[in-house]
Amino acid sequence: MGDGEAQASVIRALRAQMEAAAAALDFEEARRLRDRISLLQSGASVADAAAVDGLTRQRPGAMGLGTSRQQVVPPEGWKPPRKPDLMTRGKR
Repeated sequence: MGDGEAQASVIRALRAQMEAAAAALDFEEARRLRDRISLLQSGASVADAAAVDGLTRQRPGAMGLGTSRQQVVPPEGWKPPRKPDLMTRGKR
């Protein structure tokens, strides 16, 4: 059995698992399996497709520049520094 045939049999097995998960209304598992199938069909190896479980997709509605950046939270008890007095700047 060649490498292409092995990958095709893995895709068939994953597709059967995906359809069973969808029939059981386990849509998260079906989505995860669908993503693995699409990676395999795009040319990724079986090992690469198996290592995508920790990946997360971008949330709907959170599109555009800067939406994937984390929000910076200041430490507990932090206060912003005093603003300088512009009238006395440069004088001692």
